[in-house]
Amino acid sequence: MNTGTTASGRGTGTADTADVVDAQAPACAADWSLRSATTADVETIAELRAAVMRADLERLGRYDEHRVRQRLRDSFSTRYTSVVMSGGDFAGCVTVRPAGDRRWLEHFYLAPHHQGRGLGSAVLRSVLERADAQGRTVALKVLQGSAARRLYERHGFVVEAEDLVDVSMVRRPGGAGS
Repeated sequence: MNTGTTASGRGTGTADTADVVDAQAPACAADWSLRSATTADVETIAELRAAVMRADLERLGRYDEHRVRQRLRDSFSTRYTSVVMSGGDFAGCVTVRPAGDRRWLEHFYLAPHHQGRGLGSAVLRSVLERADAQGRTVALKVLQGSAARRLYERHGFVVEAEDLVDVSMVRRPGGAGS
């Protein structure tokens, strides 16, 4: 995804299937945009990562107050990261990094008060539509037991591999799994 351009959603609903428009969409999902991340965003995003990943990392016995933030700082790229704005406010972020013939979906975080309202589905649909247009497979890793896995499965991701901590998932162009 070229984060130099802006994507936005207007009237996107919360349906489980992509490309369905719901006139009763929650405000959170109806008025959103992506903007290119800047170096000034790194600490805000690191704090968001720590907040949204804490419960899953603690459950897995992997939470470290410093490491959770430093891993974001170490891999942060303004070139590939977009900030999710909702109603003009910071709502989260998403990174889509090219890797050969794939796109890696990384650092997809939404602030807790923006979760469960269709915004994640709307942003993910936007990312996937661009990857589909480019004929690219999208891959990601999600923590074992994370509720985010259900979101990815609803959008056509299938398990490629898993271990005790991570589940590697993939979505081929057009929504077909492996």
